Amino acid sequence: MFKSLTIVSVLLASVAAQSTAVFAADEYNVSSGITAVGAPLALHGVDPVAFIQSGRPVEGAAELASTHDGAAYYFSTAENKKAFDANPEAFVPQNGGFCTFGVSVGKKFDGNPSYSAVIDKKLYVFLNKEVYDAFNKNRAGTISNASDQWAQIRSVEVEKL
Repeated sequence: MFKSLTIVSVLLASVAAQSTAVFAADEYNVSSGITAVGAPLALHGVDPVAFIQSGRPVEGAAELASTHDGAAYYFSTAENKKAFDANPEAFVPQNGGFCTFGVSVGKKFDGNPSYSAVIDKKLYVFLNKEVYDAFNKNRAGTISNASDQWAQIRSVEVEKL
């Protein structure tokens, strides 16, 4: 147990040292500023429907935007926007779009779509390659811990790094 706590401590220290300020709102990881639809941008402008379908980030377009729970999502096609509008919960990133590994240890870090995984048709994003690699060593445990932690930290203000 001490070994795993040490690894987590080292990873978090590494994350804090390497990351820039977290661009996040309280419950959703969104960019600062407001989009044309009047809400902060979620998922760095990546189309969540295309992402889940293809397993890779696909850039969305501002003219194809929808708002869900105060966050704006961009889409690459009108069909993807329509699918999202019909069932947004099927497509929004897990843990509010924050780094799943960070959430698993009770922290909110920026989720970067370049480091992500689609598991059981759910989208999980991570801060960087090192954190994504750590996630891959214990996917089920990290997802379970993140789910437990998310319920507790969901409405906790984000700390700037």
